[in-house]
Amino acid sequence: MRIKSLLIAIFISAILFNCNTDSGNYYVPTSESEFEYKVDEFADLKVIRYQIPGWEELTLKEKKLVYYLTQAGLSGRDIMYDQNYRHNLAIRSALENIYTNYTGDKSSDNWMEFETYLKRIWFSNGIHHHYSNDKLKPGFSYEYLKELMESTSTDLAYEAMDVIFNDKDSKKVNLSKDADNVLLSAVNFYGPDVTSSDVESFYSKIKSPDPTRPLSHGLNSKLVKEDGLLKELVYKSGGLYGEAIDEITKWLSLAADVAENKPQEDALRLLIEYYNTGDLQTWDDYNVAWTGATDGNIDYINSFIEVYNDPLGYRGSYENIVQINDFDMSRKMSVLSENAQWFEDNSPLIEEHKKKEVVGVTYKTVNVAGESGDASPSTPIGVNLPNANWIRASVGSKSVSLGNIINAYNNSGSSGRLKEFANDDQEYDLEVKHGQLGDKLHTALHEVVGHASGQINPGVGTPKETLKSYSSTMEEGRADLIGLYYLYHPKLQELGLVEDWKALGTAAFDGYIRNGLLTQLIRLELGADVEESHMRNRQWVSAWAYEKGKSENVIEQVKRDGKTYYNINDYDRLREIFGDLLRETQRIKSEGDYKAAQDLVEGYGVKVDQEIHAEILERNKQFKGAAYGGFVNPELIPVTDSEGNITDIQVRYVNSFDYQMMKYAKDFGFLVNK
Repeated sequence: MRIKSLLIAIFISAILFNCNTDSGNYYVPTSESEFEYKVDEFADLKVIRYQIPGWEELTLKEKKLVYYLTQAGLSGRDIMYDQNYRHNLAIRSALENIYTNYTGDKSSDNWMEFETYLKRIWFSNGIHHHYSNDKLKPGFSYEYLKELMESTSTDLAYEAMDVIFNDKDSKKVNLSKDADNVLLSAVNFYGPDVTSSDVESFYSKIKSPDPTRPLSHGLNSKLVKEDGLLKELVYKSGGLYGEAIDEITKWLSLAADVAENKPQEDALRLLIEYYNTGDLQTWDDYNVAWTGATDGNIDYINSFIEVYNDPLGYRGSYENIVQINDFDMSRKMSVLSENAQWFEDNSPLIEEHKKKEVVGVTYKTVNVAGESGDASPSTPIGVNLPNANWIRASVGSKSVSLGNIINAYNNSGSSGRLKEFANDDQEYDLEVKHGQLGDKLHTALHEVVGHASGQINPGVGTPKETLKSYSSTMEEGRADLIGLYYLYHPKLQELGLVEDWKALGTAAFDGYIRNGLLTQLIRLELGADVEESHMRNRQWVSAWAYEKGKSENVIEQVKRDGKTYYNINDYDRLREIFGDLLRETQRIKSEGDYKAAQDLVEGYGVKVDQEIHAEILERNKQFKGAAYGGFVNPELIPVTDSEGNITDIQVRYVNSFDYQMMKYAKDFGFLVNK
């Protein structure tokens, strides 16, 4: 008999496990409705837990599939650390050894600063901030760290120890204009002596067998110089990261054995083949198969995928997200997929830049069951894959909204910032009433319609070739603009998605401009440029719209009591301005206009008004809430019979960020512990 109640399942789980086995590291809700989301807070970060709705409705076979997929994902955890920076694994391992073995004074300010620094490394998968890309600054001295190392017999090479405190490798990803973005980025996708011109020259000589279906060259390799010659070190079994990859494929093989259907199994087998060979044609074959495998309750994202961390947009960061379908919300939101062609046909794009047939866009709201790599602890709230433009055009794509992640964010506490930065009570009230649904719909429109929209002109290269370091922020801005254009449109009400399209669209426009020009600045240190691709796109979209509407006072900058606000005076005109910018952004992508992309991003998305920034930081000091949030995963624990057969998979909620990170280091340290 299935147990319907998650609370009952957790209670039984607590009984099944010996209470002296890390019992203090787990959280048991007092009721299903009273769930505590917040786990920890330090520096500018908060750690949250999320629930897995519907877990007990899954069959044992489905639970096994989820378990094997999460184990596969966690097995590659070390890869993300090494991709982010060449000294990350050594530094993390040394600090974890100190954390485990230090028996001195743990009440001192120095020790507290040490713990905070280690937690920040865990959160960012390395010594650079996960969002700003700046190197983290420890609050303790070189001498104190040396004392800790000596007292715990910890070894760390001089270069790795010194880089914690010096100014070297200060940016994980450096996107500054007129800089050698590869040479000046600390990210470990390239050898330390490889330059941007080296990369561009190397890949200009590599051609795909079928130019209409270009392979993702560089996606799964590191480019280094050996004896002055450039060489790719491929991520595969027997190659770079082979020890971790063999563990990943071990669990993926078990997952394939319990796949829900043949298409899902075939896709998993191709992913295993790709990991074993590193062959990029197999990667494309896998993506075609994975995109077509739409039946079943379970899905996943796994491998080297998003290229935001590569300043030139070639190399994929390792990530894993395991998903369970949220049937009710997916039914409600599938209407966007069904109407994708209408949105394309009625967009303000130049006609030759529109797709004549938008194919295979699937959209689901899902509940996350586990994340790792680039998706953890900081996670996206929506994903659209695959990234290859030709697959999107000919086969389609999958778009998902991470429903339980969004819910956890929304319920993890309010800081009152909205009241501080909203221009008036009307703006505040609209956000309270419509903001959450508006955010969900913007994410859905961004992923389903935005990323699926538009086409590149024949003969024009891929955006990473033509737009280079601006490709990621241009694509995210383009998808945002599609969402904005349709959020303020009666079609949403006609489709039954909203009750009052104008009120929701008004709230969405207010929120986007408020965030793009004001509140996202709390994430930057005073004097810093905007570096992260999504932050850049929100600023250049907002700043361009503000400037273009100045003569008509479409958006008004308001100064009141020494504080800056933005007030939208004409929402209809602002929608037209968003449409103009969308048309231009798609033109830039379709034509590969690097100069126009550079002018747009550098002119509107990088530099910050220092006077306003100082004001925002001062106003924000009254709020204790962290600027960034991330997650601990629930633990999935197999229950076995006397013969070792899995009879159930139980969910346990972690009560400590430190505990989970140390457990992961022990259980999945395949590159550190080799």
